[in-house]
Amino acid sequence: MTKLHGVVVGHAGLAAALVGAVEQIAGQDSGLTAVSNADCDRTRLEERIMTAVGDQPTVVFIDMPSGSCLFAVMHRLQSLTDVRVVTGVNLAMLLEFVFNRDGTPADVAEHLAQVGARAIAAR
Repeated sequence: MTKLHGVVVGHAGLAAALVGAVEQIAGQDSGLTAVSNADCDRTRLEERIMTAVGDQPTVVFIDMPSGSCLFAVMHRLQSLTDVRVVTGVNLAMLLEFVFNRDGTPADVAEHLAQVGARAIAAR
């Protein structure tokens, strides 16, 4: 089975920073591509996202559950069956993705959303 691809979409340099942190911690190719909304309108952001996704089964991680990044993703990817979206990306879910990229985008996305939620706690 081919490993899933991941695309991290975020405001400014956040996506690149998250991918960089994952690759430094994991010490391996993460299978992640960073996409920023910096210096572009919605059409250009959609193009960046579509290029990053390509034609491969993908989980797309968005920094916020609303806003320009989510709207761009949903506008262009909503009809694709091999793409799933997870909002509220955090480091825990991206690290889990690196080591668990086998499965369908739907199954992996559901698992990662649970991992990400568990990583959030008030102490």
